[in-house]
Amino acid sequence: MSAKKNIHLIGGAGLMGAGIVRDLLSDRAIVDIGTIRVFDLSANAIDRLKNETRDERLEVATLDVSDRQALLAALKGGDICINAVPTMAGFQMQIFEAALEARAPYLDLGGLGTYTVLQKAADERFRAAGVCAVIGVGADPGMSNVLCRFVADQLDTIDKLNLFWAAELVGPENPVLVPPYSVSTVLAEYALPSTQFLEGRYVEVPPMSGVEIIDLPEPWNRCEFMYSPHSEQLTVPVAKGIAEKGIQEFTWKLHLPHREHAAWAGLVKAGFGNEEPIDVDGVAVQPTRFLVSLINRNIEQNRDRIPEQSSHEIHFVIGTGAKDGRARRVRGEVIVRPNAMYAGYVDAATSMNGSIAAQLMLTSRLTPGVWAPEEFFETRPYFAELKKRAFEVRLTVEDDGVVVSESRAA
Repeated sequence: MSAKKNIHLIGGAGLMGAGIVRDLLSDRAIVDIGTIRVFDLSANAIDRLKNETRDERLEVATLDVSDRQALLAALKGGDICINAVPTMAGFQMQIFEAALEARAPYLDLGGLGTYTVLQKAADERFRAAGVCAVIGVGADPGMSNVLCRFVADQLDTIDKLNLFWAAELVGPENPVLVPPYSVSTVLAEYALPSTQFLEGRYVEVPPMSGVEIIDLPEPWNRCEFMYSPHSEQLTVPVAKGIAEKGIQEFTWKLHLPHREHAAWAGLVKAGFGNEEPIDVDGVAVQPTRFLVSLINRNIEQNRDRIPEQSSHEIHFVIGTGAKDGRARRVRGEVIVRPNAMYAGYVDAATSMNGSIAAQLMLTSRLTPGVWAPEEFFETRPYFAELKKRAFEVRLTVEDDGVVVSESRAA
């Protein structure tokens, strides 16, 4: 291993940040870590993480990221800065720009594409400053982008790449609505229009449109997918090595667990997802903040009624085009099933991919610029890290309608 690395984690005691810390401190690490400096607004969350890990390499401090000078000071001296503050908290660009000013190599978990276009537009400024930034590297986006690259590499010409993510919960019916991740993110996925790449150009489509039914194996079974805002469609079809292959369509579609889908769709129909404050007896109330408080209270008051459920995820991309003059269809997929390794993680796939990305950056040449995951990472080393974490990576290739290969990619 090379010299010890210092990793600075902004929002590092939150749900995703704490998961990244756990993975970095595990025996799966491929870099020699000197210190992990965790900065977070919540002193309680910091204390919980410190008490849980009890690792001398962990250094902690409270930080209000809206304090620019404090943020710049927090970014100084790190070999890499990981931004784990939730995208919808609204500080993505402030932290991104502060990393540029501090000349700190940068990584974030991205999401929804809200800031992806703005971040990619800063590419020349990062190149000029000699700073490397890789944006949007959790599970989806992130791992999904790398999977798209892998499928694209199996094609000489590309007609379509269609990316899907489905989750299913196995176990008794849960009488309590438990968000799979940030409430604001879920509402945005259901309530906001999205940009998809259709017929060779970007098109805005309505929320919850593009419904497509796909039969998957157990436990997902028949799934109803829909368009949703994300960042992959904003980078993959225009990435070097993919755009030149003539791609005409790239879409991203979501399927949440069947029973939860109905609940979230109903909340959006009732008006949640509209961020405009509403007057309640003379008091302005922000609907999402109210809903978050309500859901959290309901979870706390009914925690003993929440049954054991196991979460199963499948991320898959279907690519169509041609190879060596023959019609080719390629399906790449990553499956994440319950595993004892994921105990303590809220979203192991996202946190572990954040950790993988940071470590692969630290073992790579940090080429200046703003990079999407499919532009920066080599697929096979990335998949090898997924395999260490029990993620199943599969690839199926059909030529002229006949399966010619089925393999595990790692």
